Amino acid sequence: MRVNLTAVTKGPKNSALPETTLEFASGAVTFARAETERRPTVLGLIASGRMRPDAGTVTLDGHTDYAGLRRQIALVDALGVSEPAADLKVDEVVAEELMFAGRLGRRRTVTRVLTELDLADQAHSDMGDLAPDDRIRLLTELAVLRDGVLGLVLTSPDRHGGDPLGWWDVAGGLAARGYAVLVIAGDASAHAIADLELTNLEPAGELPAGLVRSSLTTAGADEL
Repeated sequence: MRVNLTAVTKGPKNSALPETTLEFASGAVTFARAETERRPTVLGLIASGRMRPDAGTVTLDGHTDYAGLRRQIALVDALGVSEPAADLKVDEVVAEELMFAGRLGRRRTVTRVLTELDLADQAHSDMGDLAPDDRIRLLTELAVLRDGVLGLVLTSPDRHGGDPLGWWDVAGGLAARGYAVLVIAGDASAHAIADLELTNLEPAGELPAGLVRSSLTTAGADEL
């Protein structure tokens, strides 16, 4: 799978999203910088086919296919859109996501999923209290249980705090399994990840052997 956003914008005078061009593909992680509260979610909605840009194009494997994007790309933890309520219990979120994946969310199944993720001891914790890395790992693993999901768009994982290298490692693990992964976060995370990957903040080329290929791009830094 290969998704291309070319010169996409949203809002009056591009206020919700300035002109943005990026690509993400199977087996790789792409990092897009987007500051302010709204822009990561707007970009995530557009990249996953759930919102159409006011200008520019979004293609899936070279074709305009919004239904295909929605079917094949999971929008993970988007603020105000797909994030679980902070006061929901972890096991409740798992049961609900298993239902969406067409699986029975029975207690035994929920327990097995949490045990496989080393989160069994967090079953009755509020989602809002889950450690940032654990939260992202849980939500992404639940997302890929859905039939037909080939890619993930992860929006603003940095808003939960913690070390950005933690959730970047989660994203890299998913890419290593063949998923197309787009991570949208702010400047501080971009700098931390750029330092790790030994790249600049311009689009990156191939990384040394053994590292998941990544790309750092800018989705606009002006304030809303």
